[in-house]
Amino acid sequence: MENFFYNIPTKVSFGKGAIDDLSGYISEYGDSVLLVYGGGSIKRTGLYDRIIKLLDCSHISHIELSGVEPNPRLTTVKKGVQMCLEHDVKVILPVGGGSTIDCSKAIAAGACYDGDPWDLVGHPEKIENAMPIIAVATMAATGSEMDPFAVITNEETKQKKDIASDLLYPAYAILDPEYTFSVPVYQTAAGVADIMNHIFEVYFADNGDTYMQDRMMEALLKTLIKYGPVAVSEPDNYDARANILWASEWAINGFIACGKDGPWPAHSIEHQLSAYYDITHGHGLAIITPVLMDYILNEKSLPVLVNYGVNVWDIEKTKAPYDIAREAISKTQKLYEDMGLTSDLGELGVPYEKDFDEMAEKAAAEGLEHCRVPLTKEDVVEIYRRCFK
Repeated sequence: MENFFYNIPTKVSFGKGAIDDLSGYISEYGDSVLLVYGGGSIKRTGLYDRIIKLLDCSHISHIELSGVEPNPRLTTVKKGVQMCLEHDVKVILPVGGGSTIDCSKAIAAGACYDGDPWDLVGHPEKIENAMPIIAVATMAATGSEMDPFAVITNEETKQKKDIASDLLYPAYAILDPEYTFSVPVYQTAAGVADIMNHIFEVYFADNGDTYMQDRMMEALLKTLIKYGPVAVSEPDNYDARANILWASEWAINGFIACGKDGPWPAHSIEHQLSAYYDITHGHGLAIITPVLMDYILNEKSLPVLVNYGVNVWDIEKTKAPYDIAREAISKTQKLYEDMGLTSDLGELGVPYEKDFDEMAEKAAAEGLEHCRVPLTKEDVVEIYRRCFK
């Protein structure tokens, strides 16, 4: 187990009616906000009206940045930065899923930086200050409301990259499972796949004896396997939504990664796809992950895949190790398919072979040689190929 320092400064308000205390949280930092949201679902559900009423009653002024993309773009970040500077905004208030919150984090950092926000990618030392963020989550997926990362797409260079800093932890995260009821079935399933992959990336890292963390991750995975299909078939099931939402936070807030470190191969491989073809991130991961598991199956990865099969999927441990591993991989893919996620990249509009070399080179450059089973550019190209039926 590696050394680590662990601190989560985000305060979490979880449960029904958690939004009622929003104004008080904002008032700790100022009396003007930039309200950030995506396609307008918060208006259809009534959440927008509720927030505006809370702001007005507390004499908190607001301006709005709407239309944040599912893979938030640098141009939108720049627009938000300009709005903050022109209107003397004090607090960023993202209401939505991970894309909205990620965009808001980049705005929060960019508004305090004298330069192009893209300069902050890969350079946390350049982030010396950031505006406070109060995040209202309406989807369980990225867990961005409780972590210090933001993923932004530069549409000109076709790059999808992280901005990261401890200054980007939201000050508050408001988590009401009822606000996730209206998430479409497709996005619910993709969100579950995204959460599971956050866990897989850490679970498969090679950092010696991390028994406690591994068992915690297995419990989270079992929770998602149990409640993911329930949320898909029963969107208003509060217990399913609550368990998934809380699991999404613990999959990414750094706790399971204490003492574990390494590259995130599935994310590196998928980020290229969503940067080039704007596919849904969680769905891309659902396709790539079982293929990647199968591709790296060898003596080095076998023990962790056996643990995954036995401890998560309850596969009989007396079976041959390779049979356990292959059955676990098969069950993972079937889970995603049962929730309605295709396992074929072609069905998402990704052209076969077209940009594989270029995407694979970018993915491999993100440290994939340090994975439990090292991956090269050529390996990534082959993984892309195997994601087509």
